[in-house]
Amino acid sequence: MKVLKFGGTSVGSAERMQNVVNLISDGETKIVVLSAMSGTTNSLIEFTNYLRNGNINGACEHSTFLHTKYMQTISELYRTEECKNAANEIINNIFAHLRDLAQKPLSDELEKEIVAQGEIISTNMVTIYMKEQGLDVELLNALDFMRLAVNGEPDLGYIREHLLPIVDLEKKGKIYITQGFICMNHEGSYDNLQRGGSDYTATLIGAAVNAEEVQIWTDIDGVHNNDPRIVENTSPVRNLHFEESAELAYFGAKILHPTCILPAKLTGTPVRLINTMDPKAEGTRIDNNLTRPGEIKAIAAKDNITAIKIKSGRMLLAYGFMRKIFEIFETYHTSIDMICTSEVGVSVSIDDDRKLDDIVAELQKIGTITVDRNMCIICVVGDLNWENVGFEARAMEAMKDIPVRMVSYGGSNYNISFLVREEDKVKALRSLSASIFTNKN
Repeated sequence: MKVLKFGGTSVGSAERMQNVVNLISDGETKIVVLSAMSGTTNSLIEFTNYLRNGNINGACEHSTFLHTKYMQTISELYRTEECKNAANEIINNIFAHLRDLAQKPLSDELEKEIVAQGEIISTNMVTIYMKEQGLDVELLNALDFMRLAVNGEPDLGYIREHLLPIVDLEKKGKIYITQGFICMNHEGSYDNLQRGGSDYTATLIGAAVNAEEVQIWTDIDGVHNNDPRIVENTSPVRNLHFEESAELAYFGAKILHPTCILPAKLTGTPVRLINTMDPKAEGTRIDNNLTRPGEIKAIAAKDNITAIKIKSGRMLLAYGFMRKIFEIFETYHTSIDMICTSEVGVSVSIDDDRKLDDIVAELQKIGTITVDRNMCIICVVGDLNWENVGFEARAMEAMKDIPVRMVSYGGSNYNISFLVREEDKVKALRSLSASIFTNKN
């Protein structure tokens, strides 16, 4: 069995819903995870903003616009009056429920229940359309099995225990539709998966049912080896290791969030990124297999980086110096991206500068501080084990004409990172591509 996930753009109109159904109607058993129609979640968040500001009439008026949009989609999606009426009844009930919720005091739980209605609407509409097409389909309520544990993380044991009894993995051609993103918490209240959203739902389900593959259908042809908005002639990366994927995601590539891919990594379930607009394209497969040793797969860039240098003559042979530095960043809940050390100084980079002034004030108690803003991390990712000779030389050669503030290598076997000025980002990405990909054998 495969698990397929389609985002909001893929179900953003009647025509696109029909296209999704055509893609999944291949006679194979599968579980399909759907997001809310594009724009719906933002509209529902705006609905809650009206409530937060005490404007109930404004919230209800705003929901009427969204309701009208769905009524139009229904008229375009279905052929039979029976299915139109069935969809209208569900949509009307949901919007009546939203108007009832608007009368209650807004709480975090209530806000999450309101936002969850988008996924509930889209999955009901697609399921009704599939029944109209004569397909063997069943709608699964994600709230019946998708749950967070006490620590706020998904409870995979609970998910597996409550999902497996309601799916028939052996029935040929059976299609299960369910909602992405939404879930219940350990107290039985509405919640959501936050990081990764519907992608996270798909990988959790894939892990729970031991899926053959999890497919994430999106609007790009897999992961490209560089940013196609900046660099010409980029190409899709056909295979990535889970660790390579995590590095690229962290450093800015348009790819799955490292957290949401973790269930697939732990169970060894392959994840494939596929282009909805070009379904025959191979896309990018992410798994636990390494390809050619020493192969550089892709380059990514992370903007809005601030570099901080802490220089202290007292650092030499001083126990606890590094601990003091890390404790300061921990106190202000600010994570460090890169770190380089010498006998008399430490340089770090951060991507969250909201507490920078406070951090600098604390650091000045233990050393002399230099701050460089408007920096960018360029990350070169691949199977870069230190025994694979020569890859770092290729990357360094490409950067020979670009001022480099920091270099980080050895923290993992999958990346080498350069900290440069944002104004040098484009030149760095293009130079690396030309050196690594254009001239490779």
